[in-house]
Amino acid sequence: MSLTFHQMDETSARTILTWRYKAPYDIYNPDSDEVENEIQCFMDPGSPYYSMADEQGELVAYCCFGLQARVPGGDYCSRALDIGLGVRPDLTGQGLGLAYVNRVLDFARVEHTPSSYRVTIAEFNKRARRVWEKAEFQFVARFQREPDGRPFVVMVREL
Repeated sequence: MSLTFHQMDETSARTILTWRYKAPYDIYNPDSDEVENEIQCFMDPGSPYYSMADEQGELVAYCCFGLQARVPGGDYCSRALDIGLGVRPDLTGQGLGLAYVNRVLDFARVEHTPSSYRVTIAEFNKRARRVWEKAEFQFVARFQREPDGRPFVVMVREL
């Protein structure tokens, strides 16, 4: 799978924020009153968000690294590059997840040269967890997100 990474721009951010996931994945849908704040977050030059386009130039996913990929309440004391990934809703559940993850890992290896990777996943999201496990990530912790108490898991892959 060939994907092109671009620093997030406002057009891509606004498009991503229109994506709507069906339950139970609808926790990833932003509230309408949060859209402008989310756009600013996506556009923050100190917060690396990237849009991901396929061979036809279609926006298919996005990723982020570092602080923006963390979830409040998790223990992030150990050194690792935190990764966040979102895939366009109509492309989820089609067996493409590992290809997206591998491309993000390749990109991260070049851009950030990490010694290890870390991902934080909503505990209910078994589909995402299976994909990251296929990418050789190991479960290391479980915690409850602040302030709502939703359970999350942390997975790490050492290089």
